[in-house]
Amino acid sequence: MSPKIANPEKFEESKMSKGELRYTERSRWLLFGLPWTFTKYEIRDNDFTIINGFFTVRENDCYMYKISDVEITRTLLQRMAGLSTITLFTSDVTDRTITMKNIRHGREIKDFLLQASEAARIKRRTVSMQNIGFGAGDIHDVDDADDLSGHIDD
Repeated sequence: MSPKIANPEKFEESKMSKGELRYTERSRWLLFGLPWTFTKYEIRDNDFTIINGFFTVRENDCYMYKISDVEITRTLLQRMAGLSTITLFTSDVTDRTITMKNIRHGREIKDFLLQASEAARIKRRTVSMQNIGFGAGDIHDVDDADDLSGHIDD
């Protein structure tokens, strides 16, 4: 049962801003890969949505540009059932880590999420400010005294 939409034009505009629906996947039971759970994932060009619940349905969105890394794991039982677990590492306020458990087409979805998140960051001109490989001793104050070779003029 879907709720009544008060303003259909705005609703369509909102759906269009999320981008084209690329994947709809459901979390599954590990036993035979049956989709008898109440968690559904909608993956669009600009948006990732988790819909879960039966009596109370909760919908949570994460913008693609907030996804910084994607990891896929497959246990022996998951491989036998054709399933995967995808973990998304995000800068989202609600969920820093999103886990999509026991889903089909894992590698395909992981690759799409990596490419779509990078494209969304480029489109929004979002720069990730991470200290990659630097310890606290490697950081120098930047001022007129430092030259490009790393030597400090006295």
